[in-house]
Amino acid sequence: MKQVRCLYCGFFCSRYGKTHTGRQRWYCKECHSVFVNSINKTVHDFKHFIQWLFGKDVQKSMPGDGRGFRRKTSKFWEIWPMPPKIESPMKVVYVDGIYLGRKACILICCNERYVLGWYLCCYENSRAWEALMQRIAAPAMVVSDGGHGFQKALKRVWPKAKLRRYTFHAFIQVKRYTTGRPKTIASMELYMIAKDLLMIKELGQAANWVTRLINWRIRQKTFFSEMTRDEKGKLRPMHERLLKAERSLARLVRQNTLFTYLDESLSYGEELPSTNNRIEGGINAQLRTMLRNNHRGMSIERRIKAVFWWCYFHSPKPLSASEILKVMPTDRSISKLYKAMNERAKLEDSIPTWGDAIVWSELHKSDSFHACFWD
Repeated sequence: MKQVRCLYCGFFCSRYGKTHTGRQRWYCKECHSVFVNSINKTVHDFKHFIQWLFGKDVQKSMPGDGRGFRRKTSKFWEIWPMPPKIESPMKVVYVDGIYLGRKACILICCNERYVLGWYLCCYENSRAWEALMQRIAAPAMVVSDGGHGFQKALKRVWPKAKLRRYTFHAFIQVKRYTTGRPKTIASMELYMIAKDLLMIKELGQAANWVTRLINWRIRQKTFFSEMTRDEKGKLRPMHERLLKAERSLARLVRQNTLFTYLDESLSYGEELPSTNNRIEGGINAQLRTMLRNNHRGMSIERRIKAVFWWCYFHSPKPLSASEILKVMPTDRSISKLYKAMNERAKLEDSIPTWGDAIVWSELHKSDSFHACFWD
């Protein structure tokens, strides 16, 4: 049996009869206080809620088709788990965004073990990436798929970090233009060149791959010079999609972001990642399984908070259930904060500032007496 501690001094207590309602009373021999140890089921319900959210149980299999469960856990959907502040620099971090709706994207940053940060935005842009990165210490290398605005944010927040682009994403981008079954010889050759990108493990292989790409571009110069006219009669390249595929690879080579994982100055004797399997398979895949398979049909707000909860409990040193319920903000607290900020902003706008507090015509009025006097 679990022993009860005193609410005031913390020492163990003994039974001391019962109240008129039948509740057990406790007596502390140290401070001589008598109290009733009320059982708080909120923490237990919260743990049940998290266990259900990360598991595969459905509410229909619960007693009463889950009505009691929904009644007890509805208050936990109001909590917003906040990301930690990472002050220790990492060697390699992975960043990516997962879209939950048309205008709901969550940017996630992680390392090999933990989720380091997350940020909710409408779409990927430089300001959203900056907000995510500002709470995380600058790493030595960043592995990214090159989302919109990320390079701009990287130069501002982590200027010394090396950018590493996913080789698999580079191949997928080429495949999007050439398709999996290319028709022409030129598109077949480019498809094989992009596919061989996944097999590069050494700097020598990278140099040979770049040479193959350059030689292929020179060999197909005449092929790419063929032109055609569109519906408006304007001249356009006949093989425009193939040109876009080649330019996507050439741009990564010029930016020197394709083979960063082969840089020995960043590896410190360890093998750097060449793929994004950590965040794609380790995080995004599990989030999609939770939202699409296990708990399909949740509203967009609950989907967002479900991702937040998953990220928080996979972050370094999450708080206990009781501490989470005490310190994490809720919908009401955030609404109250925004209301106070809006009222303060309105008050500041109503206070006259220097230059608009006094109107000259209010202090200097002309009348007939002054006019006659000066005349």
